[in-house]
Amino acid sequence: MAESARLALLGHEPADIETFSALLQDATLRLADAGFDRKARRLVCLVNRYRRESPASSRIRCALRVETVQVVQRTGWPNDPDAVTVILSLAQDGDWLIITCAAGIALRAHIEVVDLVLEDIGEPWGTTRVPSHD
Repeated sequence: MAESARLALLGHEPADIETFSALLQDATLRLADAGFDRKARRLVCLVNRYRRESPASSRIRCALRVETVQVVQRTGWPNDPDAVTVILSLAQDGDWLIITCAAGIALRAHIEVVDLVLEDIGEPWGTTRVPSHD
């Protein structure tokens, strides 16, 4: 994959959630960058995704879009909208898509079907902070 290549994926099967989870693991999320548009039935999270597919340590701005969302619930959400957390995983539990983050923070989206979009936006930048899972 070329250094300037951007990721753009569609997910329509429950098995796709595992791929999205792997790509988003260790992405940083500023809580103010997660929003639910009730009328459009869409949850969007703008994150800084760690690019494991790149030979150089880098991050890129990335949008996760979850469609057909009926309701969103937040758990452990701090009052500070500028607080930043790290995405640990995405998983499906029945009709719920669960985005689990560090520090007990989570988003639960009740979905009709799996309809996900993951798209890199902007250009990557180098980082010296490499995620580690000891």
